[in-house]
Amino acid sequence: MTDTPSPQEALEDAGLSVRDRHALMHHLLRQRICLLEYLPGTRLSEVALAEEFGTSRTPIRRVLARLEDEGLVQSVHGVGTVVTDADLAELEQVYRLRVELIALTARLDPVTPDAGFIAQFDQLVLRGAEIVHSGTARAFTQFDIDVFQALLQLTDNLPLRHTLERLYFQTKRLWLRAAEEAQLNLEEEFRIFQHELEAIQLALRSGDVEAVAHIQRAHISMSFNRLQQKTS
Repeated sequence: MTDTPSPQEALEDAGLSVRDRHALMHHLLRQRICLLEYLPGTRLSEVALAEEFGTSRTPIRRVLARLEDEGLVQSVHGVGTVVTDADLAELEQVYRLRVELIALTARLDPVTPDAGFIAQFDQLVLRGAEIVHSGTARAFTQFDIDVFQALLQLTDNLPLRHTLERLYFQTKRLWLRAAEEAQLNLEEEFRIFQHELEAIQLALRSGDVEAVAHIQRAHISMSFNRLQQKTS
């Protein structure tokens, strides 16, 4: 088994362009926020991050500005860049928008799943089955992120993809926080999601991207409703 490369080693990959390096830094920092490795209120030091990633402060500053535009961090005068909090009531409209926009993935530049994509998704379904039996809340959150990003490939409409991604990551922390505060039945959550994945799997094998979108739409709506019920 090979060790997971450090952030600096990943960035030193000779095949990465400057743009790809910035995208990777953004991806890693966003995941840390959504997995609550950086809790709300955490101050992100440009100096420390530049040292960790083996880069100058300028690209770090650009990545932090992008995260601020996405609502995940905030620049506070006299303090620096701080991870924001996520509130269910404040993000209710974001959830409702996600429900409506996900349906557009089947209408705006849809991509018919090929054999390679279906094989990739089959592996995700197998991974989901393992999480049902032995997963943790954080492992499930990472898994949900991976499923979301895989299904995002079913539309070639870049503005739609970017918008969906931004809204998804704005809300992702809410589920994990509720789970870690024992407000959710994890076994029930895992099994519900696994049933949804198996339904998507069948739709993909039929080439029915419209059905995939409808299943995702129902997932977002029901997930939000369960959060509301458990945290009210």
